[in-house]
Amino acid sequence: MTTTAVTTTAPTQPSPRLYNEDLAPTTDRRWGAFSITSVWFACMHNMGQYTMAAGMMFVGLNPWAVIAGCFIGFCVTFVGSQLIGLAGQRYGISYPVLARASFGVYGANLPALIRAVVAVAWYGIQTYLASRAVIVLLLIIRPSWVALDQGGWLGLSPLGWIAFLGLWALQLVVVTHGIERVRKFQNYAGATISVVMLATGIVLLAKAGWHLDFAALGKPMSVGATINHMFTDAGMWIACYATLMLNMCDFTRMSPSRRAVTLGNFWGLPVNGVVFMALMVVNTVAASTLYHKAFTDPAELLSATGNHALIAIGALVFIFATIGVNVVANVVSPAYDLANAFPQKINFTRGALITCVLALLVMPWKLYSSTVAITYFLGTLGAVLGPLFGVIVTDYYLNRRGRLSVPDLYSDRPDSPYFFRNGWNPRAVAAFVPAALISAALTLVPALSGASAYGWFVGVGVAALLYRLFSLRSAPAPAVEPLVGALATD
Repeated sequence: MTTTAVTTTAPTQPSPRLYNEDLAPTTDRRWGAFSITSVWFACMHNMGQYTMAAGMMFVGLNPWAVIAGCFIGFCVTFVGSQLIGLAGQRYGISYPVLARASFGVYGANLPALIRAVVAVAWYGIQTYLASRAVIVLLLIIRPSWVALDQGGWLGLSPLGWIAFLGLWALQLVVVTHGIERVRKFQNYAGATISVVMLATGIVLLAKAGWHLDFAALGKPMSVGATINHMFTDAGMWIACYATLMLNMCDFTRMSPSRRAVTLGNFWGLPVNGVVFMALMVVNTVAASTLYHKAFTDPAELLSATGNHALIAIGALVFIFATIGVNVVANVVSPAYDLANAFPQKINFTRGALITCVLALLVMPWKLYSSTVAITYFLGTLGAVLGPLFGVIVTDYYLNRRGRLSVPDLYSDRPDSPYFFRNGWNPRAVAAFVPAALISAALTLVPALSGASAYGWFVGVGVAALLYRLFSLRSAPAPAVEPLVGALATD
């Protein structure tokens, strides 16, 4: 292990429009490999991901092909998370601050607020989905409350409002106590659901006589169709984790070393991903063998065991795990993104509070039930995350060779290398817009639906190529790393 000197303190005279204590390069380095691994556990081991993974099993795809396809996706996500994560770890900066180097000190609000809008919407939707699990649990405990799940106002029953607001308030307690509370919570949120699903698998396997009937999954595919589905599955997982991959430096900025980041991402993505998929395969096939039915809902699969204690514990764990992924994937980023837009008014805690309030005001149960909202609004925003990644990574690794002038990231002086033109980098915008349009077209145009799973790759590639070509016309901005403090890196 060596010691590399980098800037870890605030610039001498930062601009008030670009700086507050939460946006400053951090010196609090508590997010070790376990905490980074736990971020991925929380994001992978939840109801939504189990439903998505189980759905891949009933198209006739060989279970080994399912695992292989997902493994490819997890490996690509690992590489992407490393690229963004190591940049954050080296300089201790968050995603919107890193984006200032490529989009400009004010232009960074474009990628930051796009990520924030996506996160706010999904925060509300995840809270709503978890509230449905709360209702199931409450009705198991008090069947007489079924009348409270009828009628209501604004699209929710009285019991629906109780469950939703209860979960909303619980998450609010976690996220408004700072990033350290988030770390402690998510360290255990994802792992708990793995224990429950392992127990579920053992119960189902025992009932099935320890026999798995893979023929129950559907008609086998041809070799060509199998390969196509493998890469489609890989693309689906990459698109699913494109949000967290983009803002991975929000977490790794608090890691003590490059080794911690690498180990955390390695254990959390390819290793944990394979274990997750294997567990899902066993549970899904065991349930299909036993009940001759396709189970894609983990709550329904849990109920099939008939074990009331396991059902009750499982429901609580699913709720706990959903809160974990919600806090990690959908609160941390918008909290920093909103702080970046209004640093004098908003810090991390206020940004988290605003995120929670906005997630309530958008009435996520209506968003979730609207095909137009999910497909066209959130689908379009999600599609442009690849082009943002392409611009930021190309700028950092190819244009700047991994070197930044940290004080200038907080300066809006006209002579700052990141001020560009009135705080915006026209080259980044010119590369982003056409790449985003192409990615959105692959997502939204029915005639191109066959290539939709590869939209992230196309967006990254087009944005990276255009930005590199545009950047070659001018010399890269100078980078200076004042020797202030030292961080342990490998």
